[in-house]
Amino acid sequence: MSEKLRKILIVDDETEIRRFLRASLRLYYHEIIESKTGMEALDTTFSEEPDLVILDLGLPDIDGVEVTRQIRSISNVPIIILSVRSNENDKIEALDAGANDYLTKPFSMGELLARVRVVLRRIEPKSSKTLLISDDLVVDLSRHRVTLASKEIALTPTEFDILTVLMQSHGVVVTHRKLIHQVWGSVYEDESRLLRVNISNLRHKIEADPNQPVYILTELGVGYRFKDIEN
Repeated sequence: MSEKLRKILIVDDETEIRRFLRASLRLYYHEIIESKTGMEALDTTFSEEPDLVILDLGLPDIDGVEVTRQIRSISNVPIIILSVRSNENDKIEALDAGANDYLTKPFSMGELLARVRVVLRRIEPKSSKTLLISDDLVVDLSRHRVTLASKEIALTPTEFDILTVLMQSHGVVVTHRKLIHQVWGSVYEDESRLLRVNISNLRHKIEADPNQPVYILTELGVGYRFKDIEN
């Protein structure tokens, strides 16, 4: 666990859920604040400037996806969605609205804490980091070079960009749309087949078994997640 003190905003209209999350999270983080509605969440995000928002989608006044959009318009605070909605379209909509991660209820507290650690690590101040490292895989951003077990891997510029985006977002899902937009631009937003082909080619170059990937994991129907990188 990071020793830095953090402020977590829990947004849920169910008292029992808030109590459960508060009791668990305050063991590890300095301050837990709560909101019962979407409007409260927006006001609290603006006034309290939390380090992380844990947000339920089924709020009584504003749908959580719209709350996510509005929070994202005023803040880059990480947002983790907790929801009973398990439909792929709901996940995609929330993630495309600006959520950083999505966890379906019921969930284990261990899994939630792991997701919290991931998103909080990503907002730590970074020195001008030019190396992305995961086990034996090293991406040198300044030299545009990738090595695996000290052996250089020849990637196309597109494959390099995809790998870089995924590694920089390690541990959290990147939707197909977001990945396409960051690599190719908005004009290619419907080119999901192009993305699949490049992911397949990339896996054949960096995975020991492309059919059972270790680095680039599929979030079925939603996008891709690079394995968490332990600092």
